[in-house]
Amino acid sequence: MSGAELNRVAVLSDIHGVLPALEAVLAEPEVAAAERIVLTGDITAGPQPAEVLALLRDQGDRVLWIAGNADRELVEYRQGERTSIPDPIAPFAAAQLTDDQVEFLAALPTSLTLPVRGLGDVLFCHATPRDDEEIVLVDSRPDRWTEVFADVPETVRTVVCGHTHMPYVRLAHGRLVVNPGSIGMPYGRPGAHWCLLGPGTDLRVTRYDIPAAITRLVAECAYPEIAEWADYYLHARATDTEALGAFGARDGREPLPTR
Repeated sequence: MSGAELNRVAVLSDIHGVLPALEAVLAEPEVAAAERIVLTGDITAGPQPAEVLALLRDQGDRVLWIAGNADRELVEYRQGERTSIPDPIAPFAAAQLTDDQVEFLAALPTSLTLPVRGLGDVLFCHATPRDDEEIVLVDSRPDRWTEVFADVPETVRTVVCGHTHMPYVRLAHGRLVVNPGSIGMPYGRPGAHWCLLGPGTDLRVTRYDIPAAITRLVAECAYPEIAEWADYYLHARATDTEALGAFGARDGREPLPTR
């Protein structure tokens, strides 16, 4: 934990290299006025990773960074520690980063804790406090939360995580759990999703001109399938029901009985 209690913190998660969506959120007055902007990972795996990193680094020390699993995978790919990445756009994204940007991503922490007014000590992470790929959902069972909170200090009463691209706020064993949703690849509802913390939790969505953003990505990004990629993700073609169904098998729940 570092610094004095903060009044307002904007949380931006899962930007996935979508520059127009990020620009729209950074232009929000309450994001501009926030004392800190916390990025909860998966910043770069998408169509404009270098441009997204450059814009965020231009914001200076007000931005606090956490790496996500997709950022780690890009680093591992560039450093020769892996020869493939499951996400089809990820190898393209890795190739767009400068060596300096790869080194910057490689040095990012996997979590941080900040005191926020009204919320106490807040732990920020990508997926769960102990793993950057682990799945927890709005309807994950209590035993699952016991597992993922096992090593979280008792003083932490709020946990903010991303990874699943769907916003929610819920209680789990007396702790408040917040997922801001995704800036660049939302599931269930279009728009750039983020969260404002302090003294409460306020889930936000920034509407922006999606057809214009798709046109811009097609013009500025050399990824061969960029038109299809942008149409699918910016329009949130994947529903929240489909995403919950796909992720549910990975949060440790019992499979549904077969007839």
